[in-house]
Parts: sequence; structure tokens; C-alpha cells
Amino acid sequence: MSHKESQNIEQATTTVTTSQPDDKTRRYDRQLRIWAASGQAALEASRVLVLSSSATATSILKNLVLPGIGHFSILDDTLASPADAGNNFFLNARESIGKPRAQEAVPLLRELNESVQGEAVLKNVREILGTEQGKDWLTGFSIVIAHNLDKPTLEELSALLWSSPDGPPLVAVRSAGFLSEFHIQYHEHCDSAPSLRITRPFPALLEWARGLDLQNMDPTTHGHIPFVVILVKLVDEWRQSHDGNLPKTAEEKREFKSNILALKIKPDEENFDEAEAQAWRVWSEPAVPSDVQSLFSLPPLPSASSAPVPSRHRTFHALLDTLATFTQDPAGPGTLPLSATLPDMKSDTESYVRLQNLYRQWAELEKDKFKELFKAKHPELATSADPEEVDTFVKNAHHLRVLRGKQWGTLDQDRAAVANSLTMAPRETATHLGLSALTNLLSRDPDASRITEDALRAEVVSIVGDGVELPEELDAALGEIARAPTADLPNMAAFLGGLVAQEAIKMITEQYVPLNGYCVVDLVDTWTGVIG
Repeated sequence: MSHKESQNIEQATTTVTTSQPDDKTRRYDRQLRIWAASGQAALEASRVLVLSSSATATSILKNLVLPGIGHFSILDDTLASPADAGNNFFLNARESIGKPRAQEAVPLLRELNESVQGEAVLKNVREILGTEQGKDWLTGFSIVIAHNLDKPTLEELSALLWSSPDGPPLVAVRSAGFLSEFHIQYHEHCDSAPSLRITRPFPALLEWARGLDLQNMDPTTHGHIPFVVILVKLVDEWRQSHDGNLPKTAEEKREFKSNILALKIKPDEENFDEAEAQAWRVWSEPAVPSDVQSLFSLPPLPSASSAPVPSRHRTFHALLDTLATFTQDPAGPGTLPLSATLPDMKSDTESYVRLQNLYRQWAELEKDKFKELFKAKHPELATSADPEEVDTFVKNAHHLRVLRGKQWGTLDQDRAAVANSLTMAPRETATHLGLSALTNLLSRDPDASRITEDALRAEVVSIVGDGVELPEELDAALGEIARAPTADLPNMAAFLGGLVAQEAIKMITEQYVPLNGYCVVDLVDTWTGVIG
């Protein structure tokens, strides 16, 4: 019987009911399977600010409104032009011309999901940045997304949001015709996503393995023993005959695998073949994975906030500190807390459910021990922390990640990094440099009719410095940018809308791994890449 990797004991043993799910569950059914109820709750509590109501900006918002963000604000004082009416699906065509673009877009975006609130703020972002009250307003959102914002304003906004580790992420999007890129500015992204404890089995698992009489067992039962139990039994027997050691040399590892296959009583026993294929876990499953071990010495970001409320990741780092203590506790298992999640394996339902029950029960015991340590080491945070956050951390302790991003614009300020990027990814870097050159030129003269390939090339040289060999791919990029320096094309808007919204959801839910650098898009030759 095949089981999904994410399936747990409750799912495996739940009986089918005839009750109908509520409207919300039906609406969000697919995405709940991806980011679960905790992710959906984070989305519904989020407040998203989008600077611009362009075709690209509204397309991004469309892909955030549909999954159910809580609230969005569009900050834009631009009046809709004939060009906007022709490329923006969230305007009322000609009826919107001459009217505030953001105000026209909000009702149509809200029609997509009645549970989402939205507003149009008909002001210029520079006006908002000019007051302390405005700055506080900007930093109060869950995430800020800017499309084709002029460089001086974007630099000021970037500096404001970067000045505090508690500031919201900033997604800076630039597009010109069939070329575009976006960069996510964030200080830190903490993502927590198992070891089967084969070489360090808990008592109930070891008891099951030792109690197996493989020689006198019913052939049907013999062919459905989970590979985990098989490996635990053979590891136990190996240690008894090898002074407590595991297989180390290549010869010993081959012998161990041969011992597994020698236990087969029928050639088609796939569970023993699976155990042989999973034997690497015996000598390659550390007590604490190196990636997680390295996090134990990672200092938390300093908080610039004077408010008593802890920063967004203070709880995460307190849990990380507790995890380090858990692994070093002499009375503990010397490993990370057990996860109740089991991978797919060849087994019958009875054996699989029994195994899940054992893992679930022991995982609960270790989780309770972890919570006791958490409360002892961080009593204040243990009281205020969301219990679901703690449970999720323990459950996924084997796959913890901490990503630290960079401020927008730092790549172009580092000529050595740009030169290295040109060597490693010439095509993607050439497009990025072309878009950076365009942004620089428009910041000095907003008249797009004066953008030429020669002017763009000269600006690229000023960014990379003299004597740097530029790739031939730059010619094609500069040609497309000069052809359509400010064109906001519907197909590029739709494509970017999906990409950017996907990354924004990662940041809001703090699940999965967001991009770290610039994502460059070319719809002329249909490719994407990441640099920086």
C-alpha cells in the first residue's frame, strides 16, 4: 500500500464522514493542502501594500486576493491613461480614462474574493515618505510590493524598510517590454520543514524489531514488514557482533546490505529490497544534521524596536536555543525530537498504522520534554508563543532553515560581485544590467523617448566599470529595453503576477524557500534565472 509522505496517523485512520465542508474550506481546499491552516491564517491576517496600479501591479494583487489575504492598499495617485485602459484588465476600459487608476482597480479586484478588504490611497509615495506618520504607516504592512518605482524613491523606501529587522519585506519589480526582474528584500526568513531514528531507536520500536521471528513468520506477514523495522533489527544484531559499532568500511556496508537480502524468503519481497535501498540511513543519518547544527551558533538579528513586543523571529531563535539544549541533554536521546511523519514504504495497512502509532506516541513524549525545556529556558516567550508554532517547529526540526537576504540595490554597488555574476550567468546578468541602466536613466530624465541603446550601454559601463568584458547577450537585452522602455505588456504582467505573488505568499506564510537575489525574466526567449 502506498502512503503519501505527508500523511500522519490521524489521516491514515480517519473514517470517512458524510458531513460537508464549510464554504471557506471548499473555497481554499487546494491551497490548504499546500500551506495548511497555519499558512492560511497568516494570509488572512496579512496587510499588503502595492505601490502602483499598473497592469503588472494589479496582476500581482489578483494572485494574492484569490488565495485570501486579509487586506490590500494600493498607493497610487496616477490617472488612468488610454494605454492603461488597453493593457490593464482591472480597469473599466475607456470608462476609467482620466479617473484615479487605483480607485478604479480596487472594486474589480475585490470582486475576486469577497472576504478580502481593499482600499485606494490616492497619494504619491514621496509624500508619504516625507512625514514620520507616513513612514510608520509604510512599515506597518506585512509586505510592500513596488512596480517600476523611480530609483530615488525606491532607494529611500528600501532604506526605510531595511533600517529595522522588524520591517516588512520589500519586493521591487521592474519591467520593460518582454524583459523584467524582481528582488525580494528581507532580513531573515525562518522556515521549519525527518530522521527515522534507525540507529537510535526508541524503546517501543526496538522491542518490535527484536520480537520479530523472521524464520518462522507467515510468508504474507514477512513480505509486509516495514523497512524501518527490518533495518532496526539488523542494526541491533550487527552491533551485538561488532562491539557496538555500525558498518564503516565499504566492505562492511556491502556485507550489511547482503544480510538484508539474505532474509528474503521469496524473490518478490519488495519490502526487503526497499530496506536494502534505504540502508544508507544506517551510516549516513547523523544525530543532528550539519545544516541544523550550524544554526545553533547563529546569533539572532538585533532588534531596532523599542516596543515590548518581540520581533517576528525572536520566538524562532528561542526555540532554536531550546533545540540545542534538547540535543545535548544527557537524559535525552542525543538527537533532534522525533517526527511522527513517515515516508512512503511497502507495507500492509495494519503494519503501517502500527508503525505510525509508535512514532506518533513517542514523538508526543519528546515534544512534551521539549516544551518543558522551552518553558524553563524562556518562560516569558513560552507563555506568549503560539502553541501551533511550537508544535510545527518540533515536528519539522530536521529541516530547519534560516535565510538572510540583502538590501535592494547592493549588487550593483559591488563591482566585484557584478563581474563574478557576468562570468557565472552572463545572460541573466546582462538583462539585469540593462534594466538597472534604464532605471538610472529614467531617474535623471523621465522622458522615455530619449532612451537609446547607446545611452543604455554607456550606463551599463558606468555600473560595471571600465575594462570589464560585456557578454554578447547584452545587445539583445538593450535592444528590447530601448524598443519598449516603459511598456507594461499584458502577457508579461500576467507572468510576473504569478511569480511575484508566489514569492510574496512564501514571505507572508513563512513557509517554503523564497528567492534570494534577483529573478530575471525574458519572455522573448522564454527563460528565467536568479542572480545575486
